[in-house]
Amino acid sequence: MAREFPLTPEAVPSVDTNLRRIATKLPVPESLPILEKLHRYEPLAMRGQPPVVWDHAEGFQVHDAYGNCWIDWSSGVLITNAGHGRREIIDAIVQQAQSGLLTNYGFPSEIRSRLVERIAELLPQPLKKVFLLTTGSETVECAIKLSRVHGFRAGGGAKNIIVSYSDAFHGRTLGAQQAGGIPYLKEWIGNLDPGFVQVPFPDGFRTSDTSFDYFERCLHERDVDPQNVAAVLMETYQGASAAFAPNEYMRALRQWCHQHKALLVLDEVQAGFGRTGTMWGFEHYGILPDLALFGKGISSSLPLAAVAGSAEIMDSQPIGTMTSTHTGNPVCCAAALASIDLVVNEKLAANACQMGNVLHRRLRDIQSRFPKIGVVQGRGLVAGLACVKDGPTTPDAGLAWEIVRHCFEQGVLMFAPVGFGGATVKIAPPLVITEEAILESTAVLEEAFESKCK
Repeated sequence: MAREFPLTPEAVPSVDTNLRRIATKLPVPESLPILEKLHRYEPLAMRGQPPVVWDHAEGFQVHDAYGNCWIDWSSGVLITNAGHGRREIIDAIVQQAQSGLLTNYGFPSEIRSRLVERIAELLPQPLKKVFLLTTGSETVECAIKLSRVHGFRAGGGAKNIIVSYSDAFHGRTLGAQQAGGIPYLKEWIGNLDPGFVQVPFPDGFRTSDTSFDYFERCLHERDVDPQNVAAVLMETYQGASAAFAPNEYMRALRQWCHQHKALLVLDEVQAGFGRTGTMWGFEHYGILPDLALFGKGISSSLPLAAVAGSAEIMDSQPIGTMTSTHTGNPVCCAAALASIDLVVNEKLAANACQMGNVLHRRLRDIQSRFPKIGVVQGRGLVAGLACVKDGPTTPDAGLAWEIVRHCFEQGVLMFAPVGFGGATVKIAPPLVITEEAILESTAVLEEAFESKCK
C-alpha cells in the first residue's frame, strides 16, 4: 500500500541551478494550511503524493509560490505531453471560453467536428471513427461495451470474455477495475464478473516466459475457450512499470484475435500522442488494434479522452445509447487541438525518441552500479525502475519511496512509487524536456541511489 509523506517541515540542502531551486524547508511551512485543509476536506485516498503545493508550471518545470522549482518527471500524471502551461493551449482555451460556448452535450459543435477529424486524420486505417469522452476510465468502459456487443454478434451470448493482463491498470470505475490486474484495487467489488480473465504480462522480468504459447496455455489453465473471447484488452505498455511486450508476441496476438474473431483493444491512455517516441505507442509493434483508447496527453491540460475504431465497430450501438455528459466539451476540444498541433508541428514524438535515448542510456548506467535496480523498462520518455531486495524480483517498496523522496528534496519531482508492489520509480517528463535537464535530473537520481544503497 502507498505511504504518506509527512507534513512536518524539515531542513533540506539548498539547491540553486539553472533548472532547479530548493530554498525552503520541505514541505514549505507556509503551505501547511493548504495541505491541512486538503487533509480535512478530501478523502484519505487523495494523499500520497509529495507535498508540493503547485502554483504554476512551465515547460518541464513545476513551481510553488515560495521560490522552489522542480524538474518535473511526472507530467502531472503523463498529461502534459506538449509541456506545462503552453501559451498556445492557454490562448486556445481563453478564446473558446470567451466565445460563450462552454458546453453543448451531444449537440453538434464546429470545434468538436474539427477535433474528431484531426485525430482521425492522424490515425491509420481503419481507426477512422472517434468518440470523445472525459477520462481514460470512460474509454475502457466504452471498449468493454463495444467488445461485448461485438462478441454477441460474432458468437452469441457465450462470447463475452474480456482477457486482460496481470498488473494492468485501466482506471478506477467498476468495469475498468475488473479488467485491471491489480488484485487489491478490486477487493471492494466482491462479486467479480467471471467474464474478466487476466493472464501474465510478458515483460521478461516478473514473467520470464514471454512466448505467445504461454498466453494460450494460460487461457487453457483458466478453462477459457478461445471462441468465447470477445476481446483482448492490453495497455500498449504497462502503466505501472513501463514494460512493453515483445514485438513477436504482439504480432502473434494480433493474428490470434483475428483468427478467433476477438477484438484487440490497446489502451493508449498513457502511450498516445508522442510519449513513447512515436505518435502512437502501437507503432512500435507494427500492428493495428481494432480499438485504440486515448486520454491524458491528448490535451496536455483539460479532461478529455477518446475511443477510436472502425465504422463497423463504432457504429454498432443504436442512436442515443453511447453518450457522455461532457463528450467533446468545446473548451477541452480547443485545448486538444492546440496541444496536438504542438506535438505534430514541434515534432515532439521525435524529441521523445531522441531524449528517450539519452534518458535510457543514463538509466542503464545507473542500473549497472546498483544491483537494487532489478530492471529498467520503457521507451521514449517513459521509464520504470523496479527496486528489489533479497533476490532479483522481490520488490523493495521502501527503497522506491526513499528514492522519490530524496529526488523531491533535491528538485526532481515524481509521483509516488507505483506498480511491482509499490516498488517502481516512474519517470515521465513532458516531451519538451531538454538533454541538459535529463542529465541534471538523472544525476540527482544517481545521487539518491548512492545515498540510499550504502
